[in-house]
Amino acid sequence: MIFSDGLGVLREQCKQARWLSGQPALLVWALLMGVVGALATIVFYWGIHQVQLFLSGQSGSIVSVARSWSAPERILYPALGGLVAGLLLWWASKLKVDSNADYMEAVAIGDGRLSLRQGVLRVLSSLSVIATGGSVGREGAMIHLAAMGASAIGRLFCFEAIPLRLLVACGAAAGVSAAYNAPIAGALFVAEIVLGSMSMRILGPLLLSAATANITMRLLGYYHVMYDLPELAPVSPYFLVFAILLGLLSGLLAPQFLRFLDFAKRLFKKTGLGLPLRLTLGGLVLGLLMQIEPRVAGNGYSIINSFLHDSWAWSAVAVILLSKVLSTGITVGSGAVGGVITPVMFVGGALGLLCVQVFSLLLPVVPADTAMFVLLGMGSFLAAATSAPLMAILMIFEMTHSYTIILPLMLACVFSYFTSRSIAGAVMYAVTESRDKDLQLRHSLRRLRLASLVSPVSTVIKHHQTVQDALDMFIEYGVRFIYVVNEMNEYQGVIAHKDISSFLLSGNDLKAPLSGELVNRSYLTTLKPDMTLDEVQDYFEAFNGERLPVLSMDERPVLLGVVYKSDVLKKLNELKRLLDASSDAILDVRARKLYDDRRK
Repeated sequence: MIFSDGLGVLREQCKQARWLSGQPALLVWALLMGVVGALATIVFYWGIHQVQLFLSGQSGSIVSVARSWSAPERILYPALGGLVAGLLLWWASKLKVDSNADYMEAVAIGDGRLSLRQGVLRVLSSLSVIATGGSVGREGAMIHLAAMGASAIGRLFCFEAIPLRLLVACGAAAGVSAAYNAPIAGALFVAEIVLGSMSMRILGPLLLSAATANITMRLLGYYHVMYDLPELAPVSPYFLVFAILLGLLSGLLAPQFLRFLDFAKRLFKKTGLGLPLRLTLGGLVLGLLMQIEPRVAGNGYSIINSFLHDSWAWSAVAVILLSKVLSTGITVGSGAVGGVITPVMFVGGALGLLCVQVFSLLLPVVPADTAMFVLLGMGSFLAAATSAPLMAILMIFEMTHSYTIILPLMLACVFSYFTSRSIAGAVMYAVTESRDKDLQLRHSLRRLRLASLVSPVSTVIKHHQTVQDALDMFIEYGVRFIYVVNEMNEYQGVIAHKDISSFLLSGNDLKAPLSGELVNRSYLTTLKPDMTLDEVQDYFEAFNGERLPVLSMDERPVLLGVVYKSDVLKKLNELKRLLDASSDAILDVRARKLYDDRRK
């Protein structure tokens, strides 16, 4: 009771102290979120090790642990892990919450509020799958745990939606930084993929959080270079051609890999089994595959290390690549929660290794440094899959600390990105697809001209008519404005209902002709027929009414008609349906304001 009372007092004080979430204070909060992200990552690592110790009495690389299991254990443990994971996800789905379950949604289109109960269950579900050999990345749960901690702290101190979203974004950036020991890439992951903005107002706090997470990992002894390599030999100019070719190939194949994962999800759903049984089935099938090849367990990190340091025959690379793609499809398709960044990099690394072996058979001038091709494949495949080439470039650099790789990696990632974008492919993150469709909607709006939405108008009066004529028209149509034109239909202005009421209350003669006192040109903004719908939205947002007049482009403009808010909204909804929009975020916030007024 004392604790809850004290917490209530603290929350009330925080509500009064809005400066806690101001821009200068957010920089301090960003530093704190870096520590939270690092600790969340360490806790998740600890959880994996504890589950492994419980099952087999040893912990470490999941591949080495899986190899120590007996044949029945290789089937039992993944199936059991899937069952537990499925039950936890089923439990999470039954909870009634008023906040987001996914940190990307909470940051990109939500209010920054993450469900703590659902989040904990999802993280534990991911832990269950990963610790028993599931072929997914650990980074997904680590990032979510870090973002969830940031959301909890922000809500405790009563942050409003916008600063809370940035606080959660800082937590996510810290999680990526701690998971991959890549602080710059961690900040860019959130900025480039989740937020779609490189504004320093946003990127600055993200960089602070990511850097603090990295420093925390170093101080606590958890930092290491992900892929420690000897100095790579400088590349020759003709090597850049191979980098471009590898980038093009990655751009073609990365969308197909993502499509395969989507196909696996649909295939498991067709079984008609509930989520717990689907995940159990996925673990069982994965266990059978592990009987043949134990190295399919885990996210592929240890095999990538082997690609970089050991000699592989092309047939062995092809077999492990196909096996790993299949195991990732089984795990992801069954409904497991986890990241796919490391599996994506594994597929790219194997592709790069295969390419250098094929190139070497065809062209004797190909350099023998296979590690370079593995890294180029990892980066270019990641760039194509995530649609974030800058993040991919910096992530590979930070995981290797090799300057030599930068130039060819830039070419490979850029070419892979544009190749993947030029074909109709799947995307790794739904938030990226939503942002792309929003961009398509905006482009469509810019192409559509206002002329197609102009409607005829009846509430028009000649400038030589009387005040009585205007009053009769107001009574008949019940509008706020009447448009005034001369004999040539040239626009003179409008008469406002409020002005004519004041005119009558002053005792003026109803038979008097319309005067300049009543006709006003400044009340309404006039539109032009060549304006785009994107421009029109801005005018309607500032106008507290339903319709605006459209004038011709002549020197003495003629009244062509009016445009209604409802018609603009209808056109927006048509475009939204054509683009098969997946969420309300695709429709611009300004467009939603068009619902405010009824036609008058």
